[in-house]
Amino acid sequence: MIVERNVPLQPLNSFGIAARAAVLVRVRGEADVRAVRADAELGAQPTFVLGGGSNIVLTGDVKPVVLKVEVPGRRVVGETARHVIVEAGAGENWHDFVTWTLDQGLPGLENLALIPGTVGASPVQNIGAYGVELQDRFHELDAIDLLTGEVFTLGAAQCGFGYRDSVFKRAAAAPGDLGLAGRALILRVRFALPKDWQPVLGYLDIERRMEEEGVAHPSARQLYDWIVAIRRAKLPDPAVIGNAGSFFKNPTVTP
Repeated sequence: MIVERNVPLQPLNSFGIAARAAVLVRVRGEADVRAVRADAELGAQPTFVLGGGSNIVLTGDVKPVVLKVEVPGRRVVGETARHVIVEAGAGENWHDFVTWTLDQGLPGLENLALIPGTVGASPVQNIGAYGVELQDRFHELDAIDLLTGEVFTLGAAQCGFGYRDSVFKRAAAAPGDLGLAGRALILRVRFALPKDWQPVLGYLDIERRMEEEGVAHPSARQLYDWIVAIRRAKLPDPAVIGNAGSFFKNPTVTP
């Protein structure tokens, strides 16, 4: 367990807001979380889970123990008749992971390219872009209960995915409710990538690119390149101008 004190958080949030963590623990696996719970000083304090820092606005120094999720790893773990199952540690950069899957010849996540943040945060928000949501490619995840130290696995139904929503954003309203806000830290996420891949093209910006370049049937790599270009044209680089990407939600209306 790596414990740091009085840590500047400015480089750890995409808005570049100046703040400090009284205590920061770098979580590389479940053993680090259990070590925090067992520590006489740290175990009695509240915790704050920090991933890529692209979905937060810091309003001051952080007093709870910051659990900085840095669980590494990217690998192919198996396959079914229709899918290849790939796994990534929660601390992996999301865009780098999407790029890696394409480098392995495994399409399916290209529409989600260049979304800021980490793999571990992706199911919390049920991230989505250009016609694809995380739940469309999700298989299962491993998480650790911050109160008990127990590791558990959740499938798609148990994650309660909704529009930019999941069980990880909801507090338990009553005993027995599976509300995991502030209760769980995601360790690893597994994705089911289709063997019979078909491009998801039903988005105006993509249709314009197809017409401009005269490509009726883009490859996964072409689609990835287009989406990266489209996102870069719309949003500034967080390394240059602090931002959190596109953080609005479309209105949902009845027919």
